[in-house]
Amino acid sequence: MTLAVQTIASQSEDLTAARRAMIDSQLRVSGINQPWLLEAIARVAREDYVPVAARGHAYIDRAIPIDADHALPAPLVQAKLLAEAAPRADDKVLVISQSGYLGALVEPMVQSVETVDAAGALALQSMPVYKLLLIDGAIEQLPANVVAALVDGARVVTGLVERGVTRLASGTVKGGGVSLEAVADLGIPVLREFAAPKTWSF
Repeated sequence: MTLAVQTIASQSEDLTAARRAMIDSQLRVSGINQPWLLEAIARVAREDYVPVAARGHAYIDRAIPIDADHALPAPLVQAKLLAEAAPRADDKVLVISQSGYLGALVEPMVQSVETVDAAGALALQSMPVYKLLLIDGAIEQLPANVVAALVDGARVVTGLVERGVTRLASGTVKGGGVSLEAVADLGIPVLREFAAPKTWSF
């Protein structure tokens, strides 16, 4: 075995150990103990969804910048998001994310997954087919075209920005609208593409 191959193998082992440590020291102690969820997180290599320079930090308990404007949420955020969503085998899922990590976590649990980034979501044109919407970031508003892609009764789980505070929130589509209710305060990277229009006050 060459030195280069040994180094790659050693890095892979280190990251696998870091993944296990993250599950035990970040998730389990925060109430994430669902076997189906822990198995998914143990299966997916989070380091594959961050910039190469950040691979060694993939399992820290904070968001990791993906580019100048976006970040991969901390592991606990995505774990709590999926726990709240409780994906079902017959779900057709729309994931809005700047990385493919959240989609990779949920894919084996559901009927189908489509992942689009924030810009792609703003341009989305779809008949109502999705039964579950997962947003991998915090939003101020949910665009009408995204709601239009969801069937009546679809579940929505997202980060929500309220008066400068980010929270995990969930809701259900009813009559073409969604009312989101906060579930827990969490530090969630904000998706600026879903900012509410600025209003003037005097």
